[in-house]
Amino acid sequence: MPKIAVVLAMWLALAPAWSPQNEQLADCYKRCLAPPTDPEMERQELVTLEREAAHAIQLGDSTFFRRVYSDDFAGTLSRGEAVNKTSFISAVQSSMIKYDAFNASDIRVHIYRDTAVATCLWSLRGVYKGQSVYSQMRVMHIYVNGGNGWKVVAGQASALPPYIPQAL
Repeated sequence: MPKIAVVLAMWLALAPAWSPQNEQLADCYKRCLAPPTDPEMERQELVTLEREAAHAIQLGDSTFFRRVYSDDFAGTLSRGEAVNKTSFISAVQSSMIKYDAFNASDIRVHIYRDTAVATCLWSLRGVYKGQSVYSQMRVMHIYVNGGNGWKVVAGQASALPPYIPQAL
């Protein structure tokens, strides 16, 4: 009988160590204790993700966003509409613009441990209801590097006014 009591007491004492929260904590410790990664390689990975996002929008392809955007993504479209991951993917898939080009340029990435801020200029050219359109937006994405690589957790797009040359 005392052996059963000892085993039961040990099981109760160690039970919290088997909880899922401790697995996340262990992952966190593992990332913190891991040797430092090459910051330039991480920066290039994020630059590539920004270019892939622009290309996915041009194609109306949601696969990229399902893979790279976090489930709790929160963003704002260029017209001020708040979106989550599902509504953003819907907006990409149902775009009424037929894009001829959609490019990300002037990409700048700042990495802060497991968080990164990427800013860029999106330039697009296409056709909307038979009319040619051209637009530019300044875009910012916040990335978090968890156990599954970089994920976009937040985004903001701001439309730039059209360029009108001033008379001298």
